Amino acid sequence: MNKEIERTIESLKKGELILYPTDTVWGIGCDATNELAVKKIYALKKRIDTKALICLVGNVAMLERHVDQVPDVAYDIIDLATKPTTIIYDNPIGIAKNLIAADNTVAFRVASDKFCQYLINKFGKPIVSTSANISGEPTPNGFNKISKAILKGVDYVVNLDREKTNGSSSSILKLGNDGTVKVIRE
Repeated sequence: MNKEIERTIESLKKGELILYPTDTVWGIGCDATNELAVKKIYALKKRIDTKALICLVGNVAMLERHVDQVPDVAYDIIDLATKPTTIIYDNPIGIAKNLIAADNTVAFRVASDKFCQYLINKFGKPIVSTSANISGEPTPNGFNKISKAILKGVDYVVNLDREKTNGSSSSILKLGNDGTVKVIRE
């Protein structure tokens, strides 16, 4: 696994796109602080750049560095969630501008997958995580279901867990700094 982490980090540092197994589905990723890399993901997915993407962080400390104020309830949700849960936060910091929604929010998930945690913590920055499909097409439930267009469109494919079928997409909640909680996807 260490060789895969090193090779993946090399790609991320160069602003390249990676295809990697996450705690939910296979994802297309890049350095979440690199605006040009993020632009490549939107182009590959044929997705309008006003539709936000999810970012993975390796731990709560990294989350705190990239959100102005993490609402107290977020810590409980992160600790108690029984499935991967993405939370949309107000006022992101140090993230590529094209990842930030028009209402000045960004979606973060603390990775629960060991590979993702090691990768992100060693890289030291959040990584984009969006499903490995063209926008509007079904999310592939395993590596063997990923389209040739996606496979050819990324710069590096992580060589782990290719036989595993994935779980479902994460739940998505929007937390306002005013204490509001809204379920976006269960």
